[in-house]
Amino acid sequence: MKALNAIRMSGAEVLPLIEGGKGVSVSMGVSSGPWAAAGGVGTFSGVNADFYDEHGKLVPQIYRGKTRRERHDELVNFGILGGIAQARIAHELRAGLGRIHMNILWEMGGAERVLTGILEGAKGMVHGVTCGAGMPYRLAEICAKYGVYYYPIISSARAFRALWKRAYHKAAEFLGAVVYEDPWLAGGHNGLSNSEDPTKPEDPYPRLVELRKQMNEMGLHDTPIVMAGGVWYLREWQNYLDNPEIGPIAFQFGTRPLLTKESPISEQWKEKLLTLKEGDIYLNRFSPTGFWSSAVENDFLRELKGREARQIAYTMDVVGEHQAEFAMGPRGRLVYLTAGDRVRAQEWMAHGYTEALKTPESTLIFVTPAQGHRIRVDQIECMGCLSQCRFSNWDQGPEGTTGKKADPRSFCIQKTLQAVSHNGDIEHELMFAGHGAYRFASDPFYSNKFVPTVKELVTRIMTGD
Repeated sequence: MKALNAIRMSGAEVLPLIEGGKGVSVSMGVSSGPWAAAGGVGTFSGVNADFYDEHGKLVPQIYRGKTRRERHDELVNFGILGGIAQARIAHELRAGLGRIHMNILWEMGGAERVLTGILEGAKGMVHGVTCGAGMPYRLAEICAKYGVYYYPIISSARAFRALWKRAYHKAAEFLGAVVYEDPWLAGGHNGLSNSEDPTKPEDPYPRLVELRKQMNEMGLHDTPIVMAGGVWYLREWQNYLDNPEIGPIAFQFGTRPLLTKESPISEQWKEKLLTLKEGDIYLNRFSPTGFWSSAVENDFLRELKGREARQIAYTMDVVGEHQAEFAMGPRGRLVYLTAGDRVRAQEWMAHGYTEALKTPESTLIFVTPAQGHRIRVDQIECMGCLSQCRFSNWDQGPEGTTGKKADPRSFCIQKTLQAVSHNGDIEHELMFAGHGAYRFASDPFYSNKFVPTVKELVTRIMTGD
């Protein structure tokens, strides 16, 4: 294993090891502070972060607004309070060592307001901002205003070129690094484009070489690239170190920090990580963001796959083969199916999937009455956690709606991520993970269910393992 040399990031010399940010109370100050104290870059999430009352007790994020807009404003306020709280915890625990970054999603609801509010309220505690899930053009401008470095997450050189040309060249001095996140291997939301096949992963090496060539043309020879997604053993990435085709590089670990003593996830979640097998984590497109995302197979995903499978096209009038009448809802409103689809619909209903819900694509999905009730309640109680949501048709713009039908094939992402991070139910809530999470079960470091401290994990990573 080659020696790991320090790298300059966010104004300090640090180990080229970065804790990947994971939203909604998964990456918090209690873990990012110790990661920085170990000499690296700790990252807490600014997405729906936890905050506490004067007694140190968790404040539940309960929404009291009567309208979506009112609840959206509550969510933004919660996000600012939570981000400031986590920044303070991380700042105290780093003990003056390493660097602290904050991760946000550009497509989260009120992203600019949350980012600005946290940087304003936690001055001097946040050294860098990592941001992906969208095209964060204003990221550079906002961070430069507060003298904070910014770290855009991209999955292709083309995406970075667009960001650079439109905005980032104006604040190049605060560009801390470019984070290349492998769209096939990273956990959570992934940056797969429409031209890329989710079933055919591409080697990251030529993609990083292309990115470095482009950065050199922009005069960014000394600006690091951060390799994210699929990083487990550093010895597997030795040819990226001290490589002139890649240039300065750091490595981001998103999945391995889940399993530490300081990690705030539930014990049930930690135990599950130790039992995963290859294939238990896969890409899906159920997210209300519309992005591909990577999560662990469980009852939550199986239900979503079931909704998608119990899906047929309908028309409002007789059109072509759509001639079979089908009565929908308590009023028995007629729509038209093909003869074969009506037979399938009747079979699903006989098995208890008696509610037919319309999708924006002129299809029906069949669910149980309980599932249908939960879907409707979640759509009604939308708090605008995204800039746009296909599940509820929320849009944070002036109209407050995307103008499309709400899509019952998706789900309320804020609700399920809050639940999985706080109530320990890992079967009936969404559990994001990187594709390498199955390696916990075979890595000898975790033998006999060993759970390391953050410092022990960083020390282990530095050996190449």
